Amino acid sequence: MKCVILLAEGFEEVEALCPADMLRRAGVETLLAGVDAAEVKGARGMTVKADLLLKDLAFTPDCVVLPGGNPGFKNLQKSAAVKELTIKTYEKGGLVAAICAAPTVVSSYGLLKGKKACVYPGMEDMLDCADVSFDKVVRDGRIITSRGAGTAMDFSLALVSALVSDAASKTLASQVVYE
Repeated sequence: MKCVILLAEGFEEVEALCPADMLRRAGVETLLAGVDAAEVKGARGMTVKADLLLKDLAFTPDCVVLPGGNPGFKNLQKSAAVKELTIKTYEKGGLVAAICAAPTVVSSYGLLKGKKACVYPGMEDMLDCADVSFDKVVRDGRIITSRGAGTAMDFSLALVSALVSDAASKTLASQVVYE
């Protein structure tokens, strides 16, 4: 399993790094891909060094994760490469995951039509889906969405469940004293 987490300037740090940490603990090969730069400044001013630049990604991952954050989600939206990778991952049977405001980006690609999804509070009208949810995390087929920074651990464990197993997710939650 290979997962790529996209880092655009202004990303929400916990929404990118919590999934990266939990997925790596679960044995999923997880790469942080800088959308426009190798060192990316987050919404809270932390700079993270990406593992690679998105333009240098030479494969289609099993999962792509879009963190939120402002202006991070807007910078994801501006990138043709982000759109291409997200759609290609989904079309090849992979998982697309977005948290906070980033589900609006996935929605703009048409991937939420007819799906159940959630988003950061107040942005529900920006989702083009059949069923807007107010749950912390929603999985509908190969799409996982979550509401915000406070749901990052739930989102991360949902990714582990989807990519590894429910048992691995439960074990990991126990190991990090989340339960």
